[in-house]
Amino acid sequence: MAKAVAGMEGVTSALNPAAVERIGMSEPEWLRERRAHAWDVYERTPMPTIRLEEWRYTNLKKKLDLNSLQLSDAEAMSDDASTWPERLRAAMDEDREASGHIVIIDGHVVHADVDKQLAAQGVILESLQEAITNHEELVRDHLATDAVPAEEGKFAALNAALWSDGIFLYVPKGVQLELPVRVTCWLSEAGTAYFSRVLIVAEAQSQVSYVDEVLSDDFESQTYTSTAVELIARDGARVQYVAVQRLGRGTFYQSMQRTLAQRDSKLDTLNVALGASVTRVDLNARLLGPGANSDMLGLYFGDDDQHFDFNTSQDHVAEHTSSDLLYKGALDGASRAAFRGIIRVLPGAQGTDAYQTNRNLLLSPESRADSLPNLEIEADDVKCSHGATVGQLDDEAKFYLMSRGLSLIQAERLVVLGFLGEVLAKLPLGGVVDKVTRVIEQKLAQHG
Repeated sequence: MAKAVAGMEGVTSALNPAAVERIGMSEPEWLRERRAHAWDVYERTPMPTIRLEEWRYTNLKKKLDLNSLQLSDAEAMSDDASTWPERLRAAMDEDREASGHIVIIDGHVVHADVDKQLAAQGVILESLQEAITNHEELVRDHLATDAVPAEEGKFAALNAALWSDGIFLYVPKGVQLELPVRVTCWLSEAGTAYFSRVLIVAEAQSQVSYVDEVLSDDFESQTYTSTAVELIARDGARVQYVAVQRLGRGTFYQSMQRTLAQRDSKLDTLNVALGASVTRVDLNARLLGPGANSDMLGLYFGDDDQHFDFNTSQDHVAEHTSSDLLYKGALDGASRAAFRGIIRVLPGAQGTDAYQTNRNLLLSPESRADSLPNLEIEADDVKCSHGATVGQLDDEAKFYLMSRGLSLIQAERLVVLGFLGEVLAKLPLGGVVDKVTRVIEQKLAQHG
């Protein structure tokens, strides 16, 4: 009998050591050892509870049942767009030009392409499993090591043990991608646990934007997707990472993101959460070199009983680094959002310039938002501030718009779009703003 998941004893789980061995069967020894170590960490690490500050507002006993899940047994689809799900193709049709594309269906990378001129300059964009064979040294040095190792926590360890595939993007020194890399992921198996990883390495003075969109229909039984994102920006690199989550109800979406910014690099992130029943994002930005900068943006819109939980940290390790976080959300129905953010200024990180803002707009009396911004400063020459607001629609703004001929519903929609639009305006990647705005408008059409 398979061993039960730690913290849920007495229940047989498909997530077990045998699954770890099966996934790593044909992989190199170093990776099999890394998976085995991760599973050992997973089993030794307690399941998070609401007694922990980081999980105070998400009760996993009620929100997630790992023992009910199976690993995917779907076969890889062909690299033929006509056979792909209609909604996936529709989402891709909304995208604009790109430097490269990745398509993932039920955990399998079924398509990958990159501009030929960029490939000739050494840009690598491919399945993580293929990269292990084709670029083993690059992957071995960075995968689950400095950014998201198994020791980061129970779910990081589970992902490191059970990931099936993912994406590897490498941009050589001085190479600049003018158009974004676009990734579209589709999930279709109810009751399944998906584990994937993203590894992006941008060498010195390079530039890249990466847009990752995940979609599904609604699920009748709980479905879980876990992704670990490792972003590495060398000296002077410019990296933008965008995650657009449009999963169906019945999904528990979890993303662990770590950014490592070296000297004079700029590493920006945008998390857009619109779907899923439960969303949990853990984002840690580490400013490791003097002059490093990170803008951290987030946007979420909830309705019905959707639950969002964002746990962010801005770690200033080197002197003269800067970061600016802005997360904004609108909540309708009985939806709920929790934000916990912390700015950490380590000893010696003089000249730090860091800000953190979380703002929430409540559209119904049943919605709720909890916001806990924090500072932890161990240097004396810094500029740091944080703020949080939770409020309802501005009556004066609605009145002004209605006096100009708009109906109440039109006025409310315009106020909400303006409130959330501030986030999108800070990272206006082609296609992303239009797509997210359309989804928000669809949700607003159901409001009132």
